Amino acid sequence: MIGVDDGVPAPLGAHFDGRGVNFALFSQNATAVDLCLFDQGERHETRRIRLPCRTDDVSHGYLRGVFPGQLYGYRVHGHWDPAQGHRFNPAKLLLDPYARDIQGRIRWHDSL
Repeated sequence: MIGVDDGVPAPLGAHFDGRGVNFALFSQNATAVDLCLFDQGERHETRRIRLPCRTDDVSHGYLRGVFPGQLYGYRVHGHWDPAQGHRFNPAKLLLDPYARDIQGRIRWHDSL
């Protein structure tokens, strides 16, 4: 069973400590970050968890019962203001910019 705790803001990325994984993502202008979990072979998320804490510009949370190999992505909420460089769209699943491995293929498309 997965339990959710506050976690810590550093190091950035996903880090396993033997019991669970701390997730930390930097975004200066995000208003919220959802962590989306996927089961092997699934195309749709099986669980969505709002990262419970924000320290400065880092959203973070710790998930007990999550282990290496867990497939995940982020949905980041914020303002849509392209003139200011803000293109937040929680309908888009984002890769972890700190990930050390990516599974599957990316199908490039103009909507990306």
